[in-house]
Amino acid sequence: MTTVSVCTVADYWRVFKQLVNTFHFPPPPIMRSRLRNFYTRLTDTLWFIPSMIALFMSALAVVMVELSSLVDADALARFPRVFGASADSSRALLSAIAGAMITVAGLTFSLTMVAVTQASTQYTPRILRNFMRDRGNQTVLGVYVGMFAYCILVVRTIRSGDDGQFIPALAVVLGIALAIGSVGMLLFFVHHIANALQASTIIHRITVETLVAVGRAFPARRGEPLGNGTPDHADIGGIPANAWQSVATRATGYVQSVDNDGLLEIAESMNIVVRLVPAVGDFVIEGHPVAWVASSPVSGQGVRLAPSAQRDVAGTLTISSYRTVDQDAAFGIRQLVDIALKALSPGINDTTTAITCIDHLGAILVSVVGRPDVSGTRAVRGIVRVIAPAPTFASLLALAFDEIRQSATTNVSALTRLLTTIATVASCPMEDERRAHLGDQIVRIAEAARHVPLQFDRTRLLALVEETRTTLRSGPR
Repeated sequence: MTTVSVCTVADYWRVFKQLVNTFHFPPPPIMRSRLRNFYTRLTDTLWFIPSMIALFMSALAVVMVELSSLVDADALARFPRVFGASADSSRALLSAIAGAMITVAGLTFSLTMVAVTQASTQYTPRILRNFMRDRGNQTVLGVYVGMFAYCILVVRTIRSGDDGQFIPALAVVLGIALAIGSVGMLLFFVHHIANALQASTIIHRITVETLVAVGRAFPARRGEPLGNGTPDHADIGGIPANAWQSVATRATGYVQSVDNDGLLEIAESMNIVVRLVPAVGDFVIEGHPVAWVASSPVSGQGVRLAPSAQRDVAGTLTISSYRTVDQDAAFGIRQLVDIALKALSPGINDTTTAITCIDHLGAILVSVVGRPDVSGTRAVRGIVRVIAPAPTFASLLALAFDEIRQSATTNVSALTRLLTTIATVASCPMEDERRAHLGDQIVRIAEAARHVPLQFDRTRLLALVEETRTTLRSGPR
């Protein structure tokens, strides 16, 4: 009980600090970014949406009680089977509903925690937040807590005896209708939890989120792309190394996202060049540089950013204690790889789940291979403004396949699926450099295939290696 209270207070304190930072009145792009991040953090918690539903149900109770007081009692008397309950029976009925709702709310919370624990143990701890921010779980929990609040508020308005009689008939009937509807919510929740614990459902959900992140990360962003690499800051536009000023972060954690449009607007308005140090998903330490800034070469003036300007530049980065998939496609791949590694471990030995992960990794790589690598350098009207690390196909390919290949050295089924997935990716149009990276993966899998104990399996794998090489050389069909 003490742990739950401490965690709740910590959550509210973190939200309060985020709210204070939000109303620091930074430039409009940073304000938009902070409001968006603030809203995302709120809706991803297990308490915010249920709290909003409970508040709505409380307001509904007040409205229905007031509406019941305005309706003519004679009009309600025409329907005695619906609105003819006495004060005592109405009070007893709503009290029973309130007790049942808070009991079911506790059951819902318990089942959610059991599902979270089981999923983190069986698959990977990195999917915990997927269950916490699941809208189905949040809505069901909120409905039951809200029903409890509704019944309690309506019960307290029922009067009889010497105080005069008042029975909010409309509010009581609505409470009964909502209680009947809550039974359907319970059935939905049981089905939802059972479905959410399936490996295929978890893997598919991660893949969908990752594909959305790929769409955000790889199309050209605002500004004119210059080249495909991230040049060293000493060589950008003739700016000497000693002209750069560091911008330190005030938080320790992972970079969840970067407001690229806002950073570009700030750089243009201040006539500076900004070079980001970390990429999305990297870990940063408080007090260490997250960016370097310098005057644009066309300005001809040195730059010393004021503390408020440094705070605005650093504010384009969202830093937290955990990673998210929104702008971090590598984290989505990381989750699938972790599930595959857990499935290939000797204690679990679930090859089917590992193959499912490889199939979905192939879907992600097919999406990536059809997009050009984005440039980390952005310019406005030919003037370099932002230089930032950018994801590449080679880095995502290595992240997707290397660790699985290392853990599946003697697993013939997993190695076979890796080769067929590479063949699928190789059948897509792509640059020669990317084909070379796929070729490197085939070479490494061939080395692993030579260590397969049985001669029959080894021969079959090496034959599949040659077929995959032929597919890679022949290009798209």
